[in-house]
Amino acid sequence: SCLCGSAPCLLCGCCPSAKNSTISRLLFTFFLFLGTLVSIIMIIPGVEKELHKLPGFCEGSGSVLGVQSHVDCSSFLGHKAVYRMGFAMAAFFFLFAALMVCVRSSKDPRAALQNGFWFFKFLVLVGITVGAFYIPDGAFTSVWFYFGVVGSFLFILIQLVLLIDLAHSWSQRWLHNAEEGSAKGWYAALCTITFIFYAASIAAVVLLYVYYTKPEGCTEGKAFISINLILCLIISIVSILPKIQEAQPHSGLLQASLITLYTIYVTWSALANVPSKPDTALGLGEGWLGQEHSLGDQGVLILSRRSARSLRSSDHPQVNKLMLTEESGAGPGAGPAGAEEEEGGVRRAYDNEQDGVSYSYTFFHLCLLLAALYIMMTLTNWYRPDESLQVLRSPWTAVWVKICSSWAGLLLYLWTLVAPLVLPNRDFS
Repeated sequence: SCLCGSAPCLLCGCCPSAKNSTISRLLFTFFLFLGTLVSIIMIIPGVEKELHKLPGFCEGSGSVLGVQSHVDCSSFLGHKAVYRMGFAMAAFFFLFAALMVCVRSSKDPRAALQNGFWFFKFLVLVGITVGAFYIPDGAFTSVWFYFGVVGSFLFILIQLVLLIDLAHSWSQRWLHNAEEGSAKGWYAALCTITFIFYAASIAAVVLLYVYYTKPEGCTEGKAFISINLILCLIISIVSILPKIQEAQPHSGLLQASLITLYTIYVTWSALANVPSKPDTALGLGEGWLGQEHSLGDQGVLILSRRSARSLRSSDHPQVNKLMLTEESGAGPGAGPAGAEEEEGGVRRAYDNEQDGVSYSYTFFHLCLLLAALYIMMTLTNWYRPDESLQVLRSPWTAVWVKICSSWAGLLLYLWTLVAPLVLPNRDFS
């Protein structure tokens, strides 16, 4: 039963009753976390040096990127391992995304695959991972790099929608609390948080100009920083215009400050990936791993924040419709009172999706697939070996993906401000 039953069978007797849908999402997210942890371990210098002992892992390494070359395979094993682990996780979640298409309720036989058989799911993930390490190099690294770029861009776009929704929800809740409670306290909190966000953004912009530009040269860095700074000023001004305030009473500088801070962060992330000159490129050895680890830790923290946000329900029905995260599938009898009890009074989780699923199974797995690709690119710092296989370079592709994502976020937020004016006949309440 614990191997083949539904997700509730994994709950111990001391746990309270829980929903099938919640437990399943947590366990699939745990699989993603587990794969991320394995990827991080594989790029630790001591572990990376031992990977060459894996049977067949170094075979064909001289043909990476389609170029024949005699190189030391151990010099880029960590990079290979992360790419293959990312491929395994993406393949695993793509498999379940395909299997769960058009599942409407737990009465569908396929719903049992979503909410149960966890031991066998783990075996499937392990099997795909082992098989991924036997993939011949050839053009795998270069081709899979572009899969990672596209997947990461889509993942960032989804998170941008949720970030904008978070900004609006935050402001609306605090203003609502100010109207019903201590107005001075809530308005003081709004002003304080807004000031902190803008102060941090200004400090970050100054640091970007200091460390990523020079009086002569660095044209791209100057352009990216200046353009995004101007765009952030524009959205801040637009958010407090009288017509915008009339159409959107809850719009204000809190949302604009949060979007500004995120934009500056993405700008820094893009500038950090600007291709280095040949004499400053990172070697395929321990030299690049030190930088890799610091960025890897940062990537894990970002992923934790984003994954938690992906699982939450929004205050806006439009976002819930996109993410299908609202717990609307629970029937009248689905609740703690209807939880199953086994002999001895042990409480188990209950099926809350008999009348309809509470989230889209396929879309959920696609989000985890994109998250796996984003993790892969973050842990490798968006680098890939050059033609000589002697250095790791970050191509301009990574820079443009991040810069374009920052512009997309600004445009999406600007649209949420002006949409009621452009489309007056639609209800944006």
